[in-house]
Amino acid sequence: MKILGIGSRISHNEYGKGVITNVDNQQYWVTFIDNGLETIALNEEIEVIESAENEVDTVSFFDVEQSFMRLLKKYSDVSEVVHIGDKWKGGKLILEPADTNLKSKEIKIDDFFHKITMVRDRLRVMEQKINSSKNLDEQEKIDLQQYITRCYGSLTTFNVLFKVKEQQFVGQKSK
Repeated sequence: MKILGIGSRISHNEYGKGVITNVDNQQYWVTFIDNGLETIALNEEIEVIESAENEVDTVSFFDVEQSFMRLLKKYSDVSEVVHIGDKWKGGKLILEPADTNLKSKEIKIDDFFHKITMVRDRLRVMEQKINSSKNLDEQEKIDLQQYITRCYGSLTTFNVLFKVKEQQFVGQKSK
């Protein structure tokens, strides 16, 4: 099936004569003389009065955007927005050594939280790379996946910092 270009003139049994004003991956957008703008499926029965021979992009911007977002999530460390719990905002983490002669260390809790979420995001990327690897056999993938799950389990201590429960760390579940 040849896809008609924008500007092609057609005749439709129900809507009459019209001009194709846009094309996406599923339909033509046609402005009909008597019926205004209508969309019709690419494979719908129409009579071609005059075909415009121009380049047609059969993928909509929305489709490209959605594909791009899936690729970014899959292959980069671009992450979802994760918020710290309200009670921790602006707080600080204080590390005090047992030896009173040594100086304590203060860290903004927001900075610490950011580092924790970055570790989580990098673990997720590593997990995806392991699962999609062609160089590892299935047993190696399972072994590495178990290490990652144990890392998540070790990080569950910091779940108290997360505002949204669904974004917290989840380790291995007991059976």
